[in-house]
Amino acid sequence: MNAKPSACALGLFDGVHLGHQAVLREAVDCEEEGFIPTVFTFQSDSISVKQGKQIKYIYTEQQKEKHFSSMGIQQVYSPQFSELTSMDGETFCRAILCNTLNAKKVFCGMDFRFGLNAKWGFDDLKSFGETMGFSVYSVEPVRIGENIISSSAIRNALLNGDVKYAAEMLGEPYEIYGTVEHGNALGRTIDFPTINQFFHDGQLIPKFGVYASFVYTPDGMYKGITNIGKKPTVCDDIKPLAETHIIDFSGDLYGKVCKVQLLQFIRPEKKFSSVEELKKAIESDLLFFLLKKEK
Repeated sequence: MNAKPSACALGLFDGVHLGHQAVLREAVDCEEEGFIPTVFTFQSDSISVKQGKQIKYIYTEQQKEKHFSSMGIQQVYSPQFSELTSMDGETFCRAILCNTLNAKKVFCGMDFRFGLNAKWGFDDLKSFGETMGFSVYSVEPVRIGENIISSSAIRNALLNGDVKYAAEMLGEPYEIYGTVEHGNALGRTIDFPTINQFFHDGQLIPKFGVYASFVYTPDGMYKGITNIGKKPTVCDDIKPLAETHIIDFSGDLYGKVCKVQLLQFIRPEKKFSSVEELKKAIESDLLFFLLKKEK
């Protein structure tokens, strides 16, 4: 890491939601004072249990780092959780914040926990900072109405197909981001070619169903219809994936990285009795989007 002093934002930053962004902005604003805006977090796929509950992560490391960079973060330290799980609070502060990151200003939420078994909290962090030479600042949670924005609330919204509420908390529509992979090419045979993007192991998968979407390709942005699920009409056993028909697009996107934003849930995933019935359903889905008024 750079020897220059850093202003460090601490957190899991699972979905980089509006609450996370408030913490990140505090670190970014310190660049004017000569500090490197820095993030300490953990690899998304290295935490499967939080506060005794099984969790699925929202965004991959690639997505998180893309969002960090867009906000002005210049340095990210993101180890596997297992690498630090045995550290006590004092060792974490000395080894990571001081020696590795050269942190002089540290920002986090009041509920930030660290060290073995998450035994240490904000007051401990502030106390260690007074001894070791860094200042600690709390950032107030961000609310929608009376509700505090949190990763768990976003997970619940996505599992219920409520992508509009998830977008309010994230500050922009929930996205699927990754390389386009080969599928069974059925879509081309029924005049609805699609792109396929698979979710990562341990990643949260939104409610199975059909969504109106925006698709960002290397050739520009298009409207789309995205099905999330296992394609029960044509496949017996397949990993859940996002399959998107891009409206008015013609081209080859295999191997290219695309971003698909989910805008609105249209209907649950369904097994149709025939491919022809599936084709009619897709036509109906497209009509829904094309007739939908743009905001």
